[in-house]
Amino acid sequence: MMDLKHSHLVKLNDGHFMPVLGFGTYASEDTPKSKAQEATKVAIDIGFRHIDSAYVYQNEEEIGEALREKIADGTVKRENLFYTTKLWATFHQPGLVQPALEKSLKKLQLDYVDLFIVHMPVSLKAGEELLPKDANGKIILDRVDLRDTWEALEKCKDAGLTKSIGVSNFNHKQLESILNKPGLKYKPTCNQVECHPYLNQKKLLEFCKSKDIVLVAYSALGSHRDPKWVGPDSPHLLEDPILNAVAKKHKRTPAQVALRYQLQRGVVVLAKSFNEKRIKENFEVFNFELTPEDMKSIDGLNRNFRYDALEFAMDHPDFPYSEEY
Repeated sequence: MMDLKHSHLVKLNDGHFMPVLGFGTYASEDTPKSKAQEATKVAIDIGFRHIDSAYVYQNEEEIGEALREKIADGTVKRENLFYTTKLWATFHQPGLVQPALEKSLKKLQLDYVDLFIVHMPVSLKAGEELLPKDANGKIILDRVDLRDTWEALEKCKDAGLTKSIGVSNFNHKQLESILNKPGLKYKPTCNQVECHPYLNQKKLLEFCKSKDIVLVAYSALGSHRDPKWVGPDSPHLLEDPILNAVAKKHKRTPAQVALRYQLQRGVVVLAKSFNEKRIKENFEVFNFELTPEDMKSIDGLNRNFRYDALEFAMDHPDFPYSEEY
């Protein structure tokens, strides 16, 4: 088991442990990659032990560099770090899964990752291009049976390239199809989805809990305001008056309250910021508690609003958001 100074861990259904608070490393294209590297080192210094990245973020060399520096200087041991990477949508064909993970490991210069997850259920045309487009600039979709993709992830676990495997952006029916797959060897340990007070994922959370699958929340603070994903008219979660009132009452920031809210619901939460002061604040969520009334009023903010609606994939048969949860 991990020896963590702040041993806030959840046990996954495969016996491994995941820190309940993670550091997100996604950055918009105009952010220099060195920023992700510096921020990751700061996060580890502050106490984060769960680092979430992905092949498609195109910053795994930098993140790997940060991890190795912090291991080399004695701040942390590799076995006390929990690192997640994700299988991008152009690598869903079973024969491409392990090579994709090996590519990430090579960039990271690591022997294994702690968690390898399917980034989204929608498949894109196979190949090296991250967003393959046709002559009209439309993203080219593909159809791959996700159960076959899952089998290839199971093989990665058996090969010792990843300790745990899971999914991201799946709805409950897509999870069911994997759970009911004949010859299933390993259940998904987690489902990483957009989750915040404006999209609290109550039904999906209940479903996941009933199957011993951990729900991991991304965009937990609303969103990174990346214009590519987030419209200019999107509501700004951290300016919400109710969230701010709860924060004021506890002498906390709205971000701390939004993170604490997830922890108290049994959700593993990712906090993304490249600002040192905010990274520190985001880690300080273990020393206060929201009351049942606070929780209820934050629950009341739900409006099923998505910052990242995967609009380019709406016509795909595996588009996850046509289901209620």
